[in-house]
Amino acid sequence: MKSMTGYAYSEKNQNDITVSVEIKGYNSRFLDLSIYLPNWLSSLESEIRSYISSRFSRGKIEAAIRLKEHDAALSVSVNKAAAQNYFEAIKDLSRILGINEEPGLEHILKLEGVLEVDKNRDDEKYKNAIMPVLIDAADKFGEERIREGKHTEADIFMHIALLEKHAAIIAVRSPELEKSIKENLRTRFAELLGDKIDETRILAETAVLLMKYTISEELSRLSSHLQEFRLETERNPSPGKKLDFLCQEINREVNTIGSKSPVIEVSRAVVEMKNALENIREQLRNVE
Repeated sequence: MKSMTGYAYSEKNQNDITVSVEIKGYNSRFLDLSIYLPNWLSSLESEIRSYISSRFSRGKIEAAIRLKEHDAALSVSVNKAAAQNYFEAIKDLSRILGINEEPGLEHILKLEGVLEVDKNRDDEKYKNAIMPVLIDAADKFGEERIREGKHTEADIFMHIALLEKHAAIIAVRSPELEKSIKENLRTRFAELLGDKIDETRILAETAVLLMKYTISEELSRLSSHLQEFRLETERNPSPGKKLDFLCQEINREVNTIGSKSPVIEVSRAVVEMKNALENIREQLRNVE
């Protein structure tokens, strides 16, 4: 069982490039992946997105990749047309304002578009620098999710044990249902008929009500769902969605048992089971 929350950071210096990768994870019903890259590396986004998606199946994940180049090769050129246009425009403005001064070269060079700088960039070179750092960060992120997932799993199984404990209490108390129904019927017949109680009629009515209020099927399905819950965590590395569905089924059986049984101890057990189930569902919101 893995948590969806986590944090990882990795950084490495390679020749003239420093690469850093930061990954953050949050709860989400589906995989929601955001990649932050320098604009000039946008061609690598698809491959990076594909790699992270292959490692993690659920959660909101933010991956920020930063690069810093040292002694990068530059190609510098002058946009002569832009420089000339700036020069003429400034001269016209000086004439309009009555200023007898021509713009200096140091001012022209600071204007946008006069100097054009192009770094000699090789996508394959940057990819080879980024991927080892990304893999290391993803490994750390996965380990962090597993570590948090173990704590979550321990808490969930503590509440599963409570569900099983109270289901056993209900199973023991289940035979009291027939006794309770008989006593209620006997009291009602006594109120209506006095001493003229037809025992055969009471048994017949009891049988009808037991057909309506018996909880043996609900207990059987509940036991099956709890067993399936445990098995799913063992065989599925990302069981979050299936476990959430099983919780819905468990909740349905618990509610039905609570509505059918008039036995006080059963009602108390149902309240405890609902509380345990709510804690499980809260924890499952953070399970991949």
